[in-house]
Amino acid sequence: MKASVIIPVYNEAGTVAAVVEKVRGVPVDKEIIVVNDGSSDGTREALRPFEGSPDVRVHHSPINLGKGASVRIGFTLVRGDLVIIQDADLELDPGQYPELMGPIERDEADVVFGSRFLGGRGGSPAGRAGGASYLGNRGLTALTNLLFGGKLTDMETCYKVFRASILPTLKLRALRFEIEPELAASFLLGGWRIVEVPVAYQPRSAQEGKKIRWTDGIDAVKTLVRLRLGR
Repeated sequence: MKASVIIPVYNEAGTVAAVVEKVRGVPVDKEIIVVNDGSSDGTREALRPFEGSPDVRVHHSPINLGKGASVRIGFTLVRGDLVIIQDADLELDPGQYPELMGPIERDEADVVFGSRFLGGRGGSPAGRAGGASYLGNRGLTALTNLLFGGKLTDMETCYKVFRASILPTLKLRALRFEIEPELAASFLLGGWRIVEVPVAYQPRSAQEGKKIRWTDGIDAVKTLVRLRLGR
């Protein structure tokens, strides 16, 4: 199966080229879709060597729209059989794609979440990202399970892999980081087969460039409640 890897990026000039090269090096059939979300730090220049490459497509948004908007733009460009979302910050290793794609390729699942809270892989546990971040993730995951009857351990994971045939069923509105709960709730509401596989994770701090903030947790709760109410 061919994977369409969507890389939303905003002000990651120091890491985006390395991420693209890491994705390129993964031994799976794939296309790479980079959505530059109006970066102002040199990200556009860092992506210039990839423009025109047969395996990489780069879209430049003229203004900063948010991660959710960038992911949704990427969805419109998908040509593969599977969709993989890859952050541009090197917290998650693309080398884990074969394990993430496996359950779908074996027809054991329609959607795979890469869980940072399951054991079995190396790297830093998600809890080391900080107490507040850990508790926030766990709380939002518990709320998702409660509202939508799920059994997830890591709703907020970036690594959501799913069949491209699901895309037409998704009615997404997220602009920012609420794309994660919106996708998770949509998969659960759609009745798609979801499995989780453990992934290694190397968290970075706000000082190192991490962009999600506590206010994004409030937006996530609002998104989950909106979807539960069918709005």
